[in-house]
Amino acid sequence: MKINKITSWAIVAALPVLMAITGCKKLLEREPLTQTINDLHQGVLEAQSLGLYNTLRTTSGFSELVWLDFNSIRDDDAQKGSSATDGAEINTEFETFQYAKDDWAPNTYWNDHYTMINLANKELYFADSLDLSDPASLRNVGEAYFFRAYSFFELVKAYGEVPLINFYFTDATQGIKPKATTAQLYAQIDADLEKAAQYLPQNWEVGGTNIYPGRLTRGAANTLWAQTYLFRSDWAKVRSLCNQVITTGEYDLMPTFSKVFEEGTGGAGKNSKESIFETQCWVTANGTTDNGNAWGTCQQVRQGGATNVWNLGWGWNTPTSKLETAWDNTDPRKQSTILYSGQYDGGAQVGGYGATLPGWIGAGGVLDQPYWNKKVYSDPAMRQFTGEIFSNGQARWINHRILRYADVLLMLAEASNELNDGPTAESALEQIRFRASGLTAPDPTHTRTIVPFIAYVNQAQMRQAIKNERRWEFAMEGYRFYDLVRWGDAVTELGSLGYTPRCQYYPIPQKAIDLSGGVLVQNPLW
Repeated sequence: MKINKITSWAIVAALPVLMAITGCKKLLEREPLTQTINDLHQGVLEAQSLGLYNTLRTTSGFSELVWLDFNSIRDDDAQKGSSATDGAEINTEFETFQYAKDDWAPNTYWNDHYTMINLANKELYFADSLDLSDPASLRNVGEAYFFRAYSFFELVKAYGEVPLINFYFTDATQGIKPKATTAQLYAQIDADLEKAAQYLPQNWEVGGTNIYPGRLTRGAANTLWAQTYLFRSDWAKVRSLCNQVITTGEYDLMPTFSKVFEEGTGGAGKNSKESIFETQCWVTANGTTDNGNAWGTCQQVRQGGATNVWNLGWGWNTPTSKLETAWDNTDPRKQSTILYSGQYDGGAQVGGYGATLPGWIGAGGVLDQPYWNKKVYSDPAMRQFTGEIFSNGQARWINHRILRYADVLLMLAEASNELNDGPTAESALEQIRFRASGLTAPDPTHTRTIVPFIAYVNQAQMRQAIKNERRWEFAMEGYRFYDLVRWGDAVTELGSLGYTPRCQYYPIPQKAIDLSGGVLVQNPLW
């Protein structure tokens, strides 16, 4: 890091932040400041890092409706859901691909990601100015690099070319920049994730106990980095990074698919061994402390605003009939992903709680949709425990699984297949399919009939098998739209909904263009 000491006023300004963390009494009990200045600086850096996690958890562009609009509702397996009049503009913009240049959802997505980038830039500036290089500070720096890379990656997927703001500024005019090329943006993402992987720890364990569940690790940096190379079809680097994650031994598949998403007072899926990175949400008894968000709330079963036990949330991001029809009923993941109105929820083996749902309106019932996203189905015991019974804040304790180990295996399978390594592709795919089958005993002869073994025949056959597997494994999690785009399959699969090649990238928000005074120009096809 270069040496560029900040002035004394910046240190003075940081004191209230530190006091909020340590408490006044603890600060006054310290040795003279000249002996603890590094502690002071590192404390401020730690607070800035924790602020990044809070931004991820609390802003809609990362964790709620707006993220779902861009990442899930645009595909053919998910839809807006809810009721016809609730957020009706989203149907037009994200389901029929009549993108809006000026509306709340796209404006929020853009603004929230640049807010995160600026916060990360601020933290990196602070650490650089003070030449902080102690282990704790470097871990914080690694977190800032990760969040900046994550934000730029989401922006480049959504918009293509965007301004590359990789410096901290306080004067808004300094943030007026023209668009960078996708090559320049990916170069920045690579540089950031290389440093994140260097500075982040392999785990946060002390004495065998994870003291910071959900905090970023080297595995998270390498998994995200593999994703970025997947979008560039750099198969060798995808395979290398996935193998680095696998060989650490830090992660594994959960034995049962539905357990990945299990929440509640003793939920096995929250921060499980399959989790590489997820938001951290919790609500204490009777809602006394609420450190949650609306990720769960916005996807719960909706009953037309009625105040009763099945009006659990806002009802967005629901499965389509296309997904339900295309999915083989013998795949246990289907029952763990799609929650049916008017049917028994299947019980604990498939992520249920022993309840039967009312029917949906189209069949003479009361619920607004025939299907719901079961991966965020709220635990009745937690509803009672937290006091979150109805839609106003219900299920705020549910974590968003952002990176999980299953993706590492399927990325490895895809990269290996494209590199003509059939045995590795077959083996990685089989790990996912064996877990999906629900079997616990080994299947060395591959004789099972439920989610059966797929042997490698040729590259084209395995490529299609991997595409199918990603669809079933990650249904309703926000992977499919961008998978279809990067595979070149979006026109075929989404064309009937209105998708054309121009829909790969969303138009730049008009407000951002106006504020730039014409420096920022609209995407060419818009």
